[in-house]
Amino acid sequence: MAKSLVVGVDDDTRVRESIARLAKSAGYEPKVFPSAESLLESGILAEASCLVSDVRMPGIGGLELQHRVKAAFPKLPVILISAHVDEEVRRRALAEGAVEFLYKPFDGEELLRAIQRAIEPPKL
Repeated sequence: MAKSLVVGVDDDTRVRESIARLAKSAGYEPKVFPSAESLLESGILAEASCLVSDVRMPGIGGLELQHRVKAAFPKLPVILISAHVDEEVRRRALAEGAVEFLYKPFDGEELLRAIQRAIEPPKL
């Protein structure tokens, strides 16, 4: 069985590396990008099982990326992360379908739990 593809987008190299390490440690296949533009140009979203994106990035930000992804891939779970506490942005992201919104610095286990909830169906 193929590994679930977890796609990460963040303009901070350390955060991208952290997302990739965490996803790989849990048995997922990680693919990370430095910008929303580079992700959208890659064509990889059709294969993705989950998207983890920063909210504030140069160019296309996380909320706009979420909007575009939901229009093209409505079933793709999106997790947004941000270093800036902004409850209005958090509320909008969740109202528009984000499965989780985490503030940096987040605990690695917290992100992994969010990814697992997003990808794996609930146990009955």
